[in-house]
Amino acid sequence: MGAHAFSEYAMLAPSYIPEAKHKLLVELSDGLESNALSWLSGYFAGVAQGRQQSGRSAPPSIVAVADTQSARQLTIVYGSQTGNAKRIAESIAERTGALGLSTRLLRADRYPTRELKDEHLLYIVMSTQGEGEPPDDSLAFVEFLSSRRAPKLPQLKYAVLGLGDSSYPLFCGIAQNLDARLAELGAQRLHDLGTADLDIETVASPWQEATIALAQKALKQSEPAGASVIPLHPKATPVSRDQPFLAELLLNQPITGRDSNKDVRHLEISLEGSQLNYQPGDALGVWPTQSQVLVDAILATLNLDPDEPVEFNKVSRSLNEWLKHHRELTQLTKPFLVAQAELAQSDDLQALLQADSVEALRDFLGTRQVIDVLKTYPAKWTAPGLVKALRPLTPRMYSIASSQTAVDEEVHLTLANVEYEHQGESRWGVASRYLCELDEGDKLPIFIEENPRFRLPADASRDVIMIGPGTGIAPFRAFVQERSANGASGRNWLFFGNPNFASDFLYQTEWQRALQDGDLDRLDLAFSRDQTEKIYVQHKLLERATDLYEWIQGGAHLYVCGDATQMARDVHQALLRIAQDEGGLDEVQAKQWLDDLAAQGCYARDVY
Repeated sequence: MGAHAFSEYAMLAPSYIPEAKHKLLVELSDGLESNALSWLSGYFAGVAQGRQQSGRSAPPSIVAVADTQSARQLTIVYGSQTGNAKRIAESIAERTGALGLSTRLLRADRYPTRELKDEHLLYIVMSTQGEGEPPDDSLAFVEFLSSRRAPKLPQLKYAVLGLGDSSYPLFCGIAQNLDARLAELGAQRLHDLGTADLDIETVASPWQEATIALAQKALKQSEPAGASVIPLHPKATPVSRDQPFLAELLLNQPITGRDSNKDVRHLEISLEGSQLNYQPGDALGVWPTQSQVLVDAILATLNLDPDEPVEFNKVSRSLNEWLKHHRELTQLTKPFLVAQAELAQSDDLQALLQADSVEALRDFLGTRQVIDVLKTYPAKWTAPGLVKALRPLTPRMYSIASSQTAVDEEVHLTLANVEYEHQGESRWGVASRYLCELDEGDKLPIFIEENPRFRLPADASRDVIMIGPGTGIAPFRAFVQERSANGASGRNWLFFGNPNFASDFLYQTEWQRALQDGDLDRLDLAFSRDQTEKIYVQHKLLERATDLYEWIQGGAHLYVCGDATQMARDVHQALLRIAQDEGGLDEVQAKQWLDDLAAQGCYARDVY
């Protein structure tokens, strides 16, 4: 129940609660979210249980409760870049709290590592980003566990759930490392490591069911009479990932010039009738549909009947429908490659999979699609075997490029159409092709994915520094719109980069108008191909190092959005150098400076 409802209940509650305590209960619950209220419920249940067991009616001492609390509670730590790990961790906390288990839920950068030595039951839910890196909110936690400072943990029982993307070689690498490290420190693995691909619930749902039951057993608390494990989605959500809203496309407009090597679109989508709300920094989830051209090519290559019925997980569809609406075809994954190697009896694929070179496998997965492998290494696939081997199609997330305060019942996107040639044949990204081919008036299935770690400062007088080359500019368009609409007094500084000024200056007239109107205070541009020497946003950061460091030290919030593999790393290194050059810090101190900014919410990244 919400805090307001809890307050009303406390006021109406009968004689169980003395009148003098009512006000304290209201103050305690005011403003708390559901997971915090669930934790309090479990906490008080534990206190009551302790009094019953001791036979005392007098309140136990606070010290006694604190000394035994860790042995009677479940601690859930999550690390999340896009919100999926957070969502699952919150679900576990809500369900265990509702069962009366004492549960605490903490983001990894909020977990006091000094308490690890006293933990008895720990669940970790953590995603792996890009090339085997932890989420931004988990850097210090992962580093601590990996270091010599991590304590021996013979008293600890634990379980780890990893979220990742099997199109990368180091699939769920962070979760695998944490699982192995906890065992190395002497902890007891309570449940096998879960490794969830982009079809998260396939692995996450059974992992939750099993670990919640194990938590009840480990904490020696049986279910109340007639109780059962709370279902995964106890509250019906009008619009969600699994129940998207069919929205109308209002505008599909190219915003790059004729001479550009890129096709970037500005999309405007109606939210009328959806009751959806979002904040700057959030993402829009889109469920794409595979191109029939690609589906036909795969069917022809394998000589399979598109109308053949295929049953999988008790669902029956035609093969064509499975491939078009429910299976990944443009992203090659390692599990599919393993299946293809075995079926094709290919020595080359087996050698690639067994080689020690992560780089070679990464390059192979990143430069080929399913159709390429099917053509190069022929194999006799059956329709059911193909459906089972391919990864389920998942929604794509796009940083929202608008402020709802400014555009009302609309949401805007900045979309790069991914299209290229491979061995003389066209290849594309499933979602970008799907979206770019939509006509105005067409409908598309969408939902909102919250991103609470990428938020404007609550204090509108704080300055904001935004670094967003390419389509990474999207959330900063939303930021500036929001700050302008709300009359924020803090300054706004934008760094933007792309290949050419003439053809690739996204939203050029909007930024120029924002400068004239005072909604944007500074604008630094890096057009890499307009001169002999390539200039990128990190070079502009170094050029403005003195002012940049002064802004940050003065309380400015720093944001980075865009490519994780190269740009975000280069920007991070530039910031470390600025800290050393301008702040007189050594390498270790500079790293700590950035880590502290991130922990304080003053350095946030939305990278992909």
